[in-house]
Amino acid sequence: MAIKHDIKSLTLASKGKGRIEWTARQMPVIDQITKRFISQKPLKNLKVAACLHVTAETANLMIALKAGGAQVSLCASNPLSTQDDVAASLVKDHGISVYAIHGENRATYYKHLNAVLDTKPHVTMDDGADLVALIHTTRKELVAGLIGSTEETTTGVIRLKALEGDGKLLFPVIAVNDAKTKHFFDNRYGTGQSTMDGVIRATNFLISGSRVVVAGYGWCGRGVASRAHGLGARVIVTEVDPLKAIEAVMDGYDVMPMSEAASKGDVFITVTGDCGVLRPEHFLKMKDGAMVANSGHFDVEIDVAGLKKMAKSTREMRSSLVEYKLANGRRIYLLADGRLVNLGAAEGHPGMVMDMSFANQALSTEFLVKNHKTLSKKVYSVPQIIDEKIASLKLDSMGIKLDKLTAEQERYLSSWSAGT
Repeated sequence: MAIKHDIKSLTLASKGKGRIEWTARQMPVIDQITKRFISQKPLKNLKVAACLHVTAETANLMIALKAGGAQVSLCASNPLSTQDDVAASLVKDHGISVYAIHGENRATYYKHLNAVLDTKPHVTMDDGADLVALIHTTRKELVAGLIGSTEETTTGVIRLKALEGDGKLLFPVIAVNDAKTKHFFDNRYGTGQSTMDGVIRATNFLISGSRVVVAGYGWCGRGVASRAHGLGARVIVTEVDPLKAIEAVMDGYDVMPMSEAASKGDVFITVTGDCGVLRPEHFLKMKDGAMVANSGHFDVEIDVAGLKKMAKSTREMRSSLVEYKLANGRRIYLLADGRLVNLGAAEGHPGMVMDMSFANQALSTEFLVKNHKTLSKKVYSVPQIIDEKIASLKLDSMGIKLDKLTAEQERYLSSWSAGT
């Protein structure tokens, strides 16, 4: 039977197959989960609708879910993140329905979201909560068949907790992003490396000696600042949270408002999860040649519409790099249209870090299948036992061993009477 899909071309499958196999070599935890899923089939007859970045790393998660017995359909969570050859291989070589085309417009994006929802899924897997948002607005007829959802991103978890706070969440959701083996590593090391990779690919700009302004010092911001500093940049951090700001200061970075940083930076990277971080008043203060990029999930952190309105002229300088010339004669360069620069101009996170993130997705899906009848309409953290299991599997794959508590140490830690 032909697999339903809407992709660029099946002729790209052979190239995509190689990319998927190469990435699988960096994902040993997913490999172990896949092998167990093949024998146990914990997801038998489960229909999963996934809205994730269609990359080689994601492909290996989809393959694991199918190995567990699930019927999987996948669409893109960002119009610029799809790797068309990977999409083709998933359809042709693995029999997985994919609805994703690199550079698709907004209408096609939402057509694809609805295509995966048309499968009447039991579980949705989100990266930004777009599927959940649709279900809560225009696709409420699907609620009766859903047992729950998983969410990959900080931005998505924020949206879902707001939905829960309003008393409107219609099914349980596992906040995969909040797992320690996700945000400690994916958000910090993955975002840090892939963001700087995207900036360098788009610009071929020397980071060493430059001033890089990082907006936001959450786990993603920490990673970006660390990697920029490691490349020799002088890093400025902007924040609204005093606790994160003082941490940035203690980590050795300059901290100041964006109104002050705007005139100092050579490269600006937003990673806040909020809108309107870089606005026209900031663009007017920027030096000639300033480069602006976003690594937050949605394309709302940079006011691209405001930049376009201010510009006297625009022109594409390189792939993923557009020049905006302002009335004051200064030029500002926008990377990846203000969308995720690490995926729009590069390839996203390395497989080694996505191995843990997607292990959380796979095992959280299994958890929903086993426990959905006892779960309320809430946003849940990934169970600690899953988090610890993933960390142990990752350490084992790296050949790293741990100490074990002696019986005396265990007694000491469990006692209240031992003191000075």
